[in-house]
Amino acid sequence: MGRPGTVLLSSGAVCLALLLTSCAPPEADAGADTAQTREAQDVPSVTGTPPAGTPASDPPSEAPPSEAPTGDGDGDSDSGWATYTTPDGDLSFDHPGDWTVVASTPAPPEGVAVAVEDDAGRRLASLQTNLVTGAVCPAEVPYSLLDSEPLPALTQDPGIPMFVFEGRTDPSVADPVAASILAYGITSGPLPEGTTACPIAHFFTWPPSGAAFGGIYDPYEIYPGKPMHIDTPQAYMETEEYQQIRTMLTSLRPAG
Repeated sequence: MGRPGTVLLSSGAVCLALLLTSCAPPEADAGADTAQTREAQDVPSVTGTPPAGTPASDPPSEAPPSEAPTGDGDGDSDSGWATYTTPDGDLSFDHPGDWTVVASTPAPPEGVAVAVEDDAGRRLASLQTNLVTGAVCPAEVPYSLLDSEPLPALTQDPGIPMFVFEGRTDPSVADPVAASILAYGITSGPLPEGTTACPIAHFFTWPPSGAAFGGIYDPYEIYPGKPMHIDTPQAYMETEEYQQIRTMLTSLRPAG
């Protein structure tokens, strides 16, 4: 498969491209870098930092089961979709009925950390709440916005969060695969202007602090049943998988 000149991703480039860190509480190490590789956790690039002295605890192996399709959002009783509500009762989203919502780590203190996996166990997106977040911007790099949609149901001051699918490329890295990253998620930050932007930071304002719901797309990931010729983001956007992920993320809403 050829390597096109469009924005691409290698999982080894995640640490280089996602330079988002959490702003630790005063008791914690405020300089700690919490950006994680896809191999280590495969969770959104925003993570929560527990206060110093918080005892570690193992999360349950599975999140509470999803509800049957309700007819809200993008599905109805005949759609084959299900609705998941977070254990705290704050947020809900719809997902294909053969995808599974499982507990993820690290779980922010008093927050939610779950991941959505397809029927083959591939992690497609992660949701975290009660995040204390901050973004590091060492330098702006070439930027590409591939898809976006406002999500007024999640509106908190300031502004309306948006679903985005976007990419970044580090021109200082010779290998185009190692230099680039593609990710989809929900953000409250303003969209970049021009052709360059800070590294990707997908998190949105949600009480009491912030939340993240999104994932990373690797066009060179190999897995059974992968369709051929989707090594560009534009081709990936035409696939059923992307359309399902997009529908799932944009269905996020206050529960109840």
